[in-house]
Amino acid sequence: MFRQDFQNLLNDWPYDPSRVNVRKIKGRDGREKIQLRLDMGILQMETTGRPDGTRPFNKASLLEYFTEKARSFRAKYGFDEFFVLSHSDCLKLQREALQYYHRFVALLYLKEYDGVIRDTNHNLRIIDLVTRYAADERDIMSFTQFRPYLLMMQIRAKASLFMARYDFKKAEEIVEKGISEIEHFYIENDMSEQLESSVVLSFLKKWSQEIRESRPLSPLEKLQRELNEAVSREDFERAAELRDRIQEIQEFGDELLS
Repeated sequence: MFRQDFQNLLNDWPYDPSRVNVRKIKGRDGREKIQLRLDMGILQMETTGRPDGTRPFNKASLLEYFTEKARSFRAKYGFDEFFVLSHSDCLKLQREALQYYHRFVALLYLKEYDGVIRDTNHNLRIIDLVTRYAADERDIMSFTQFRPYLLMMQIRAKASLFMARYDFKKAEEIVEKGISEIEHFYIENDMSEQLESSVVLSFLKKWSQEIRESRPLSPLEKLQRELNEAVSREDFERAAELRDRIQEIQEFGDELLS
C-alpha cells in the first residue's frame, strides 16, 4: 500500500485560524494553482474551469451538463415541466457548488475580484437551476438559503473593483443596490424576520457607511463641512459667507468652483 505523510508540508504552512490562508503556486503542469490552507489539510484548485480540474460528462461543469439536458428536453418536447433534478442530482450539484465556494473565498482574499464574480455567478446559476427543476422542495430550500450570502460576496467583489479605481460613489451605489436586492429576497420568500437579524445585511450596511465616510469629499461637500464647523464654533460671520457660497454653487453650477 502506498503511504505518504503530508505532515512536513503542513508544518511548512501553519494554519492561522484568524485569517483566510491562501496562496498561489505553479503546478507541475506549469499552470497557476490556488492553495487554501484549512485546519486539517490543504485544498489545491485550478484558477479557471471547475476547481478540481475535471470535466464531468465531458462538460466544463455539472451546471453546464444539467443545463444542456434541460435545454435538450425542451427542444425535443417543446416544454420542460417534466424535466426534473433528482435528490442525487442535487447532491452532485451541491458538491460542485462547494468547490466554487472555496475558490471564490480564496480569490476574494487574493483581490482577484473578476474571479469572485465569475464563481459566485456559477453558484447563483446552480440555485436557479435547482429552484426550477428539483423534484424535492427540501432540495430547493437547501440551495435557496445561500442566495443572500452569494449576493453579498458578489457585491463585495463588484464594489471593490470600483474602489480600486477610486470611484467610491459607484462602489456605494453597488452596495446600496445589493442591500435592496437582498431585502427584496427576504420579503419575497416570507423571511421578513431576517431583515433585522441578517448578518449579510448588517455587514453590507456597515460597509456602505464606511465607503461613504472614506471617499474623498467633493468641493461642495467640503464647503458644507466647513459651514457645519463654523456654526458649531459660533463663527456666524464665516458661516454666512460659506452659506452664500454654497447657495451660489447650487444655483449656478460647478463652474463657480473653478
